[in-house]
Amino acid sequence: ARQMLSGDKSRTLSHHALGPDLGQCCGGRVSLLFETFDATQVSGLSTKTIVRPAAVDNANMPLSVKRVLATARSRGTELKPQLLDGWMIEPILRPTRHIWIWGAGHVGRALVHTLAPLPAFEITWIDTASERFPSVIPDGVTTIPQPNPADLVQHAPHTAEHLVLTYSHALDLELCHRLLGRGFSSLGLIGSATKRARFRKRLAELGHGPEHIARITCPIGDPNLGKHPQQIAIGVAQALISTEATGQLAKDRRA
Repeated sequence: ARQMLSGDKSRTLSHHALGPDLGQCCGGRVSLLFETFDATQVSGLSTKTIVRPAAVDNANMPLSVKRVLATARSRGTELKPQLLDGWMIEPILRPTRHIWIWGAGHVGRALVHTLAPLPAFEITWIDTASERFPSVIPDGVTTIPQPNPADLVQHAPHTAEHLVLTYSHALDLELCHRLLGRGFSSLGLIGSATKRARFRKRLAELGHGPEHIARITCPIGDPNLGKHPQQIAIGVAQALISTEATGQLAKDRRA
């Protein structure tokens, strides 16, 4: 890879027996495809899947590859990365879920650093001032300082998944109130059973029906893991990933 970055850009495919070649104890074989993409090439990837020969001289697409592509198109299923008859099939990973995190306190920071590496999530992070955010922001995270965060609710996609965990119960309530009027895919609120009960009463007084209020998940995370910010973040991440896996399983079954 270093040699390719320094000059030789030709695509390279190699095969290795893990035991004899690399001294690994687990056995098996691995195939490694080396290729380079610069920023211009990456920005030009408009398709959902890259399909190309692993070797430069293997220019004619095999029938087996054509069949895999046609089957995926007809069934509406997502392709998995695979090396098939000398050709590499690789889906381009782009964010498919909008996660809006309201609050840059201890739990907000733990959530962002836990969720940011996951390729399916595009994270928007909001708080009242720029100094409330850490100095280093993970890649793929958009921070928005806004003195009145609730004013940003109108700009959230209707499919966004929200996590409300600001420093203020009053702001949390205002965000829940506006989000219930805006629409969302999911809405999680940090808190306790007592906070949940009080918010349900106040949101009802603001005119929201019980079926809509019941869509708010409070508390968030897994109580069995504990209340440390990182424990809460792990529980929330697990729930979000489980939702994604369940949706993909349902899609596969329909196909």
